This record gives sequence, structure tokens and C-alpha cells, in this order.
Amino acid sequence: MERTASAYWRGSIQRGRGEVTTASGVLKNSPYSFSTRFENAPGTNPEELIAAAHASCFAMALSGALTKAGFEPKALDVTAAVSIEKDGEGFTVRSSKLKLRAQVPNIDGAKFSTIAEDAKKNCPISKLLNAEITLEARLEGAQNYGSPSKPSQQSSSAV
Repeated sequence: MERTASAYWRGSIQRGRGEVTTASGVLKNSPYSFSTRFENAPGTNPEELIAAAHASCFAMALSGALTKAGFEPKALDVTAAVSIEKDGEGFTVRSSKLKLRAQVPNIDGAKFSTIAEDAKKNCPISKLLNAEITLEARLEGAQNYGSPSKPSQQSSSAV
């Protein structure tokens, strides 16, 4: 399976502009520029797109892993924060911080944490990133059994 996107850029790095489009059409001529990337101007940027990819990939990986283990999630609310830092002459993506709020009936906190950590490590986007990936997971809901889940603060580097 292969997915595609295209980027169009014209001009210098600081005054130029670009547009990004996905083959699915979900993004069509979405603007990006130096100011959308580094100055919070309206538009998208590569790190935001990576964060969206990582959050959605992790949510699907976790849903699949929970379902395989016999637990159907009621809701998985995932946020990814991708950090970029100056690195010599350029920039490097240093980390992706996943935050998860989950409602999963009939699962205890320990089992939930184990499955969530495994999904974090094995999500295809996690494997793609050469950055520190952290997960803070919170299991919610009165239908859960066992002890409440403690946030997972473990980190792992992508393979």
C-alpha cells in the first residue's frame, strides 16, 4: 500500500509560499509558509501534519490492539505534540508527545497501560520517527475494573 501527497513551493524560504495536497483530496492546496511554520500564522506546517499522522495512527493501532485483546474501546481521544528544535544549520524533530484519554469498558489499568505502550511502539508512524516518543495515557469511566490506570511516563525511541 502506498499513499501520496504533493507539495508546491515558490520563492525564498522566508518570503515564499507553498501548498500541500493529498491524493485523497482531504487536503487540497492547503497553504504553508515560513510564517505558518515558525510564527503561528494561519495555514499548516510539516510538524502539524506529522502530529496529525501520529495521533491518528496511534489511535488506530491502539483500537486494533485492544480489540484483539478482547476489549472494544468506547472512545480514544489522542493528541500528539511534535517538537522541532534548531540543530546546527537546520532543524530536527526531537519528540512526539502522545496524550491519550480512553474509555475502555472492563479493562484494568495495568492491562490498559501494557497494551497502550505496545501500540505506541508498534504504530507505523512511531516506527518511522527517529525521535523520542512519550505517552501519557489516562483510562476513564466507571465501568472499568481493578485499580485506576496511572499515566504512562515511559519513553521509547522509534526503531
